[in-house]
Amino acid sequence: MSYVITTPDTVGAVAAGVAGIGSSLSAANAAAVAPTSGVVAAAADEVSTAISSLFSGYANEYQALSQQVAAFHNQFVAALNAAGNAYAATEAANTTPLAAIEQDLSGLAFFSPVKDLTGRPLFGNGANATTPGGNGANGGWLIGNGGNGATGATGQAGGNGGNAGLLIGSGGTGGAGGAGAPGAAGPAGATAGTGGNGGAGGNGGSSGLLFGSGGTGGVGGMGGVGGAGAAGADGVIGGGGGNGGNGGIGGTGGKGGLFGGAGTNGDGGSGGTGGDGGAVLDTLAGQASGGAGGTGGNGGAGATNGFGGSGGNGGNAIISDSTSAAAATGGTGGQGGTGSVGGSGGAGGSVTTTGTGNAAPGTGGNGGAGVTIGGSGGTGGSATISNADSTVAAVGGTGGNGGAGGTVGGSGGGGGNAEIASSTSTADATGGTGGNGGAGTTGGAGGPGGAALNNGTGTSIKGSNGAAGASHTTT
Repeated sequence: MSYVITTPDTVGAVAAGVAGIGSSLSAANAAAVAPTSGVVAAAADEVSTAISSLFSGYANEYQALSQQVAAFHNQFVAALNAAGNAYAATEAANTTPLAAIEQDLSGLAFFSPVKDLTGRPLFGNGANATTPGGNGANGGWLIGNGGNGATGATGQAGGNGGNAGLLIGSGGTGGAGGAGAPGAAGPAGATAGTGGNGGAGGNGGSSGLLFGSGGTGGVGGMGGVGGAGAAGADGVIGGGGGNGGNGGIGGTGGKGGLFGGAGTNGDGGSGGTGGDGGAVLDTLAGQASGGAGGTGGNGGAGATNGFGGSGGNGGNAIISDSTSAAAATGGTGGQGGTGSVGGSGGAGGSVTTTGTGNAAPGTGGNGGAGVTIGGSGGTGGSATISNADSTVAAVGGTGGNGGAGGTVGGSGGGGGNAEIASSTSTADATGGTGGNGGAGTTGGAGGPGGAALNNGTGTSIKGSNGAAGASHTTT
């Protein structure tokens, strides 16, 4: 048995077009009557008269046949119009039953005993979750899309997307993981609190067996920022910065149907930045040591790993007593976290002293390793000595090394700057050494050496550049 699909409007348009063709032919036939049926003889002889009579006879026969064709054409146009009207009437008659069926299906979706008994209708889309970390509702048992999962609260995993109906429908999207809580600030001399880990992304819902795509997995939450170290009192070391929290892992994409793709996995969350170390201002001829910066959190795993968190900056140290012989020591920068792209290392703490003691700025933190690109090393801290009687050389801090990368290694951090501020000082000023680049298919560039400024009579020596990272080929 064959099936025909017809549009009544199309049939009507064809009938109008055919009628137009008939009108054009009738007009052409009418214009040809006079010149073809009344051919004048070329001369008065019998042969010319016979030829004229022959052509006129042909013309009269053509006009008779044209009238018969015009009658058939009109009947054909009438048949097309009747067919179009019949199709339109049939379509109108079917509208009411189809609407009733649609209404019945709608009733099954929301008011059927199936939903009352199982909590899930036969047809219909699942509702999106609204409470933090809630799961999306499943679609109808047979047909319907799954609802989307909700974003998690602080540190909470995102909700899973709802599953689609058994036959047709797409899975719901997983909710994003909640960001980790920030670390608490620490007291003087103690390390601050670590940032909380980000919540995992919710998984995408599965599609129907036949048609539909799997839901996309949720993005992992960002790790919390590490707490800042408290400033140290006279003679007390500044508090260390807290480590950043790790990013949450990305959610898994849902399974696809026979004629639909699987859902994309969610990206991992970025790691939290490490807290800065506490600074120290000493006015009583005591030591001044800034706290170390916290380490950046690691990026979460996922379809594309999250970025590693940046390391915190080392705390600064300042001695403002010109009679002090104590050392001023800057905090070390925190290391960058690992991830698809490694986090940058924190800068080393800077030192400033008006006394005669040693000035030791902090070293920059190393960049974190990256699956694709390594993190850059942190810049070394600067050193400034302003006491004219001091014979201690001002040397900038060393830059941190770049992290290793699968494709490109991280750049080394720049060396810290050095300055002798007194015009009568005989001490030297030497810039810090740049950090080495990280290894990779293309090794990272070495960090530039720090600048040196000497306002006294001593020498100024620019710091050495760091070495480039090793390049290796993949097989």
